[in-house]
Amino acid sequence: MTAETAQRWGSTLDSVVVYAQGALCRRLARGSVPPDGRVRVTGLPRTLDPGSLRARVLGAPGVRVTEARVEFEAEPPGTGAPEGLRREVERLHDECAAAQGRRDRQLSLIEEVRALRPAPPARKREESHRRTPVDAWLGLADFVEERLTGLHARLVELEEALRRVEHELGVAVDKLDRASTDAPSAHVETTVSAVLTLDGTADGTAETEAGPDLELELEYGVPGAVWVPAYRLAHRQGDGTGDLVLRASVAQRTGEDWTGVRIALATADLRRRTDLPRLRSIRIGRRQPVLAPSGWREPPAGLADLFAGYEAAGPRPDTTGAAWAGSAPGGAAGGSAPGPVPPPPAVMAAAAPAPAPQGYGAPQGYGPPPPAPGGAGGHYPEGFAGEMPERSQPARSRSGAGPHPGGSPFAAAPAPMAPAAPGRAAPPPPPPAPGPPQPSTAELDYAGLVLCGPDEQGGRRGRLFPDAPFDAVTAEYQRRAEAVAALPLPGHAVRPRESAGSFDHRFDATARADVPSDGTWHTITVARIPVGLRHEYLCVPSVEQTVYGSLVLSNATGQALLAGPVEVTVDDDFLLTAALPTLAPGGVRRVGLGPTEGIRVTRRTNLHESTSGLRNNITVLDHRVHVELANRLARPVTVEVRERVPVTSEPDVRIEERADWTAPEPGTGPEHHAPGTRVWRVELSAGDTAALDGRYEIRIPAGKALVGGNRRS
Repeated sequence: MTAETAQRWGSTLDSVVVYAQGALCRRLARGSVPPDGRVRVTGLPRTLDPGSLRARVLGAPGVRVTEARVEFEAEPPGTGAPEGLRREVERLHDECAAAQGRRDRQLSLIEEVRALRPAPPARKREESHRRTPVDAWLGLADFVEERLTGLHARLVELEEALRRVEHELGVAVDKLDRASTDAPSAHVETTVSAVLTLDGTADGTAETEAGPDLELELEYGVPGAVWVPAYRLAHRQGDGTGDLVLRASVAQRTGEDWTGVRIALATADLRRRTDLPRLRSIRIGRRQPVLAPSGWREPPAGLADLFAGYEAAGPRPDTTGAAWAGSAPGGAAGGSAPGPVPPPPAVMAAAAPAPAPQGYGAPQGYGPPPPAPGGAGGHYPEGFAGEMPERSQPARSRSGAGPHPGGSPFAAAPAPMAPAAPGRAAPPPPPPAPGPPQPSTAELDYAGLVLCGPDEQGGRRGRLFPDAPFDAVTAEYQRRAEAVAALPLPGHAVRPRESAGSFDHRFDATARADVPSDGTWHTITVARIPVGLRHEYLCVPSVEQTVYGSLVLSNATGQALLAGPVEVTVDDDFLLTAALPTLAPGGVRRVGLGPTEGIRVTRRTNLHESTSGLRNNITVLDHRVHVELANRLARPVTVEVRERVPVTSEPDVRIEERADWTAPEPGTGPEHHAPGTRVWRVELSAGDTAALDGRYEIRIPAGKALVGGNRRS
């Protein structure tokens, strides 16, 4: 199929699902179906993964897509912004080199003038000492000083011009690096298109010259897209609710600009393997050796007829002009014919195995399997017939051809071979190695195998091979696109896979957004999430005599909130940017707002040591804690004061509490409390003060006490 035989349809990017790494794009195309049913959909990005292309017809149950393949075309590029930026960078590079050259020449002139020194003539042996002309020395010094002054003034101007050009060059280089990769970056633009073959009619009637208008949906995966969540929280004092706006920082370098698309964000891994695990049997008894998977089975019957219908349709035009080796009657191997001649059936039947290509070499002992009963000989020099495990997806095909209904996709006809030259006997084939073939590790990776289509030559068609990049250029484009994963994260940002844990979540944006393909972070608004909110103040005076403000968030929705930065606004005034922890559905977490200077706390302690008991054999350590709070704010506040009581595991050591504090109930608060934590909750009006007294005694028997262990500094 060529570009002239398929009708071109333009496509529009409609929606994108951004995963933890990579994205799944959905394009829509509309047009009339030609009589042959071949359609070329243009506009696909260069970083497209060919194995991820999916196509279907929308709104026409009678029409289906029978073939889909990816093809590349080269055409002269248009005048885009990146090309102008590139020319500007080249011009500034030349200008910067010229400015640096002028500066270096000025420095050399300064060094030459600075090296001027008076050189008296050589004195003969019999000649007496002569007087030095001081005026000449002073004149030379004045000349050097005047000359250096002018040269240094010019040097300052040249260095300033060089700094200005270097700054402009740096700005231009940064613009070029951040420019969208949607425009071509070379003198020849490589366009990617999907060639589809449609079958059936929308209304069930026969087609005339042009079919009815249909709408196609194309779905494909691309690398080079990442995202992290971000939030903006608005809260008013005294209100029990708040508005939490979920935003996302998205960066992509997929090679196409996302303009006016519906964006969804998912925490799943797009490239995660979905193979079913192999359950090993557990046997009771003597140990038995574990049999390694052979990856090979007998070829099915009728293997030679796998592509009989495809060959009966006739060969496709050969644009390379190369003839089949040895296809001319009576010709030697390697001869040429006037035109491309397909291999005769006799040659196909008596073919010998071809040498394995580079990258698909078989390990030692990888011999041909025995022939299939009732079928053609099954030699597997380049591929193999493997045991296919249960999988939810069929094997992919490079040319779009699926498995043949009459045979197994793991079995293929032998490769064609040129007949021997006249008068020379054909060399005998090498003896096969005993036992079944031994595939390599890459060949046993069934999920990574690719089914070659009927257009493959050299015995590869209809057989499975380890997956490889579509071509070197596509692999380079994908490598550059994946570099976006190394971008520095914004402050307090966390990767979605790290914060989501073992669950996957998806967030759909309520409005369409624009994200250019420049590899930098762009913030988009996703949705507004109602949350429960409570403003509290917390202090631990035993550690630090400072009161901290906090917001207690409760998630009453059925969607999790991932960890990320949150911009807190209180009463329409921006307060700070804090780190929001992951908030599961129904969870409660606390977000710190920093110290509150309007609330003062003071703590004093007193320790009294005594003895008790019948023989004074029990040491009593009496701890007393006094905490004072003062509210200098203009509104009432609720302050939570935390203390900690020692915890013992010895039954003889007793701890008796004599205070009005309470122990927090496990699982009720927004965070986990350490053992022995005690809490005071105090309501303070504006300008009010409060005093809190706590007391606990530690009773230690004499046999459990350490000598000098109860001393306090």
